[in-house]
Amino acid sequence: MATAAIFDLDRTLLRTSSTPAINAALFEAGLVGRETVPGQAAVLGFYDAFGETLPSMALARAAAWASRGWPVSEVAAAARDAAERLEAAVQPLARALLLRQRQAGHRLVLATTTPAHLIRPFAERLGFDDVVATRYATTVDPAGVQRYNGWLDGGFVWAWGKLHAVRRWAGAQGVALDRSAAFSDSIYDLPLLGAVGHPTAVNPDIRLQAVATLRRWPVLHLNSPAGVPKALGVEPMDVLRLAMQQVARPLARLDMDGTGHVPRRGPAIIVANHRSYFDPVVWLLAVFEAGRNPRSLAKKELLDAPLIGALVKASGAIRVDREGGGRDAYAAAETALLGGEVVIMAPQGTIPRGPAFFDPELKGKTGAARLAAATGAPVIPLGVWGTERVWPRSSRLPDLTQVVRRPAVRVRVGPPVPGLSGRDFEADTARIMSAIVDLLPAEAKVRRTPSGEELARSRPPGS
Repeated sequence: MATAAIFDLDRTLLRTSSTPAINAALFEAGLVGRETVPGQAAVLGFYDAFGETLPSMALARAAAWASRGWPVSEVAAAARDAAERLEAAVQPLARALLLRQRQAGHRLVLATTTPAHLIRPFAERLGFDDVVATRYATTVDPAGVQRYNGWLDGGFVWAWGKLHAVRRWAGAQGVALDRSAAFSDSIYDLPLLGAVGHPTAVNPDIRLQAVATLRRWPVLHLNSPAGVPKALGVEPMDVLRLAMQQVARPLARLDMDGTGHVPRRGPAIIVANHRSYFDPVVWLLAVFEAGRNPRSLAKKELLDAPLIGALVKASGAIRVDREGGGRDAYAAAETALLGGEVVIMAPQGTIPRGPAFFDPELKGKTGAARLAAATGAPVIPLGVWGTERVWPRSSRLPDLTQVVRRPAVRVRVGPPVPGLSGRDFEADTARIMSAIVDLLPAEAKVRRTPSGEELARSRPPGS
């Protein structure tokens, strides 16, 4: 039998309720006033904070009666307008989740209390295969115009009613619910979550959170990467933004330019050269200056370290396990990019050592090129120079003796790398590395023979 991934809508796929966007479209179509039900704004505010309540569902049920007399054709036009508004409210990481479920072989189904005629255009935009939703009954008036009559055609698709509707759909479609998945934020979707083989609580209200914990169900938050906590909309990276400034200022004089090339919204792959343990600080500061919170790839050894590991995880860092071939890291980076995040990568993988450290021709791995091809994200080059004078590779700590005469560190961000084929990853990587070299000063492009002392400083401590 076939399987399905069944998604709730409000506060699951969307950040909030679908009602304001739908009402705005209906208002512009001349079908409703600014507020269709008295007190609706207050109820929706409570809903955003705490999830579904009986009063909010009573309003949803009453909306059918409020629609009586509306021409079906005019409502259809308003639904298409609402779809565009709703698409803008989709949770950042929702599309990546939908893609993973599609790749797992599931049919994508939207199961929602929101009326089917108002939500189907949105579902089509997101690539859903079907919609299970509340249906409003219609009649044809004497003039031959089809209108809603204020009644439901079938049951109210909420709580147990949603489960019954999904079961009817699954039976008709030959879908095995015990092998399917369901995703919801609401305790009132507990009947549906309990009926599938793979339930997941998404952005759960406090009641569903408790049930998911007791039943050991997976919990996802689609507004931030896995493991990144948020309190009142603030995540650890927002705090780190301030801390990094305090760390960098005493150690280096930063000469930074070009951060405007980092997109203000949407995904981007920042590719940087690697010269020092101080580089991650500089990379972060460049992206912070562009107004974005980046996600970076970090070695598993760092993430497993006491205390600092927990902090790095909380920042949304992506774990890189080289022994495992990096597949999980690639998948996590792809998910972040599909969610509109900025991901920082060092294509060189690690700081070059010995003579390779002084080679003006940078060589990199193909991960960034592959991610760009898979996600369509632009590749933004970032060139750093002078960080090795702040924290040489041969030292376990930065050089704190230079606080009076702080070394100059040059940081340049370039425009998106042009001409990537998306097919020849070796050639694309060469183009990416060349774009980084173009951002470095003239001295970085001169081939020379380093001294013995320079070679020693380019090797890890104890080597």
